[in-house]
Amino acid sequence: MDYAALSSLAQTIHRILNHDQHLITHNEKQQITLLHEKVVFLREAFHKFPKQASRLETRIRVAANEAEDMIEHFMYDQIWDQYSSITNNPHHLHHDLEKAVEEINSISREAADFTTEDSAALADDSPTVRTSSSKQLAGGVTVGLDEDLLKIADSLTGGSSRRQIIPIVGMGGIGKTTLAQKVYHHPLITETFMIRAWVTVSQDYNPQNIFSDLLACFKEGGIERDGQSNESMEEKVHKILKGRKYLIVLDDMWSPNAWDDVRNAFPEDCNGSGIVITTRLADVASYSSSHLHQMRFMDQDQSWDLLKHKVYCPPDLEEIGMEIARRCGGLPLAIVLVAGMLSETNEFSWKQVAEKVGSAGELEKIISLSYTNLPHHLRSCFLYIGAFPEDYKIRASKLIKLWIAQGFVESEEEAIEYLEDLVKRSLVLVTERKSDGKIRSCGVHDMVREICRRRGEEENIQHRVSIAHPDLILLARTYGSTLRSVICSRQISASSFDALRVFKLLRVLDLLFWQKGYYPLPAQVFDLFHLRFLAFSCPDEIPAAISRLRNLRTLIICPSSRFRHIGRSVVYLPLEIWTMPLLTHLVSYYSLLPDPEGVASPLNTLLELSVRRRFICTKKITEMIPNVRKLGITYFGKEDNDYQLQNLVFLHHLEKLKLVKEAPIPYHAPRPIFPKSLRKLTLHGWRFPWEFMDTVGSLPNLQVLKLMNRACEGSTWETKEGQFRSLEFLQIGECNLEKWETEESHFPRLKQLLLYNCSQLSEIPNDIGYIPTLELIQVDYANESLVECVKQIQEEQHDDYENYTLQVHCTRSGGSNSMAANMSGEKVIKTLKKINAIKAINVGMATMWDSQTVEKLNAVKNILMAGRGGQGGQGS
Repeated sequence: MDYAALSSLAQTIHRILNHDQHLITHNEKQQITLLHEKVVFLREAFHKFPKQASRLETRIRVAANEAEDMIEHFMYDQIWDQYSSITNNPHHLHHDLEKAVEEINSISREAADFTTEDSAALADDSPTVRTSSSKQLAGGVTVGLDEDLLKIADSLTGGSSRRQIIPIVGMGGIGKTTLAQKVYHHPLITETFMIRAWVTVSQDYNPQNIFSDLLACFKEGGIERDGQSNESMEEKVHKILKGRKYLIVLDDMWSPNAWDDVRNAFPEDCNGSGIVITTRLADVASYSSSHLHQMRFMDQDQSWDLLKHKVYCPPDLEEIGMEIARRCGGLPLAIVLVAGMLSETNEFSWKQVAEKVGSAGELEKIISLSYTNLPHHLRSCFLYIGAFPEDYKIRASKLIKLWIAQGFVESEEEAIEYLEDLVKRSLVLVTERKSDGKIRSCGVHDMVREICRRRGEEENIQHRVSIAHPDLILLARTYGSTLRSVICSRQISASSFDALRVFKLLRVLDLLFWQKGYYPLPAQVFDLFHLRFLAFSCPDEIPAAISRLRNLRTLIICPSSRFRHIGRSVVYLPLEIWTMPLLTHLVSYYSLLPDPEGVASPLNTLLELSVRRRFICTKKITEMIPNVRKLGITYFGKEDNDYQLQNLVFLHHLEKLKLVKEAPIPYHAPRPIFPKSLRKLTLHGWRFPWEFMDTVGSLPNLQVLKLMNRACEGSTWETKEGQFRSLEFLQIGECNLEKWETEESHFPRLKQLLLYNCSQLSEIPNDIGYIPTLELIQVDYANESLVECVKQIQEEQHDDYENYTLQVHCTRSGGSNSMAANMSGEKVIKTLKKINAIKAINVGMATMWDSQTVEKLNAVKNILMAGRGGQGGQGS
């Protein structure tokens, strides 16, 4: 929270210095300007000297928070006077700021000392590489790793003439090193590779120590070569490996630079050599190779098997033991550590462990290593995620808005980059991705969340963030006005909203989970001048007082459950909504946007607008939202109204558009005209003729197109040359299309094609298979003739053109006569394991097999793999 506190303070200083509504004296302005200079200096120090700056993090966090609280209280009091009939004494910052500036100055002087230290001296503090010999690495358990082991061993010993690089990636404690050990000591590996060496790289590595440890492993294995006195250790390693078949394991790699520093020591011209890398970071893995191996969490049966392997469980304690294994969340390291706690076999001690295992205290040092290694700018973002309830599925778009509201990041692009970085570090799990590959939703593993929560307590995050706390009155008594986020993920009493008056500095207020009944928006909300994010359920008109929230960026309005129950379907937004100067995201479900006639200036800051009911896209509306990038509109009317969608063309910055029509009536009014800036288009229920796609296909930047629930209607779709030049993703669902006439050149960049519930479409043109960029065709099993068609396209590409990039996935929405469809997921996995085992055992003896046997074996495996594609299972 230290770096975030500085970033947030810098933004607050910018606001008070650049807004005329805040009256400050000349001396106060000088003090604030000096404070800003010191804040900028300390932020730069964190970037350049993160380890040294960490010594000051507690002092920085406290000082920055106190200074920001002071300035924001001053701003709040000034604005409150404007709306209150009571005139208070003049507010001055001068004396209060003196102490804050003095403390920040003191910290800056200390920071200046270490920023002038010699860089070589800083490098000397780095610990040397940790090493492990092959003998030390023997042992371990392969529960839940058999399939992974066979897959990697198969790749390494499959007879390839090229050097194989296989990164194993996953969070700390998931079993990467254990898997690498089993591969390293597998009989097939020891027989195949004449040289094997293992070295642990670690975070603060030294390339010379890595080469030294490799040479020590070679010597231990009886392989040593005298080099010239002027040869470097890297050259010696290269000479020993040259012309020999080797396997090198680089364990615990944290940086792409580490791979760059050692890669030249490993010859590329060796016949079938291999390098295995273990890392927590996906970008390190992908940097070294495109064929990474992603570790998976253990399922419940595997967790129980591992626990039983590590500790004897008496028959009468098996039920408790299975519960303990389940609570470990599929993390092998957690299970191993918990097994060590079960030193006694009496029922009482096992029950105690079962109660405590959820806290995962013994894992703190290991998982904390990932947190400690985080850059300072990511720590607050990570702790904020950890504050959400257990197993909470967090929408990435909402999380990004919350980070921005809190002041952790300044832009959406920056926030997306931060989130992806946390995912690469295996601290945040992606639960769903969008069609364009971006994260739709995410979460954290329970074990990681627990450590995250503890870290948050150490850094007093609860003084700033409250998520899921049911009692606002208690929060007000405990933390007073220091709270910046209140997210009510549980139902709370309406009477507790009196406490909102205390939270003068609140930036985030999410009440979506509160309103189970017929309650208006609490009046206290409109006094929260610093509010930037507001989400609530409202059964009635929203008062014009909402315009007093001059700092509001995000406004989300949803109907309450009672509101829906009584049949009301419109929430009226006030005309003043058009006058909110910083409003960036407006998501208004079941809400009526007021006519902006008479409003003088446009809402230039608005980037996202999602509305339902009676949205007429007049020319005036487009002039009011000139910079909108994301627009979603849903119409429920049963009449064929003219929504004036031809005016969409005036939204020159629009990138994402979703048009939904729930009424089952064809649209005969003027058709939409889309701006050329459009990158993603979703049409739902419009029943446009397929000829309308000629207009859509002419959009030069369109990358994603989704046509759902009879978006288009008609028996034939004929595409033309020059259309869909940038389209990468095409989804067609629930249509009466019978014939699709197209050529490969009509979709030159298409990567994914998804066809759902197109029951009358029995085939697609073979030309689709020749699209050079195509990676996936996905159809549902219910349409058997279409399934057969796409599989024939895939076989033709595989057999005739050796194009193995095209994959076919079949969803299980209907029946199928395919082998994989009629087998349970568990049986498919077991069969794949058997095939892999046969292949692994017979590595090097393929010449003894007849061609028909090889063909049949591969055919069975291909069928099974194709069938598993729609199940979301793991690859064999």
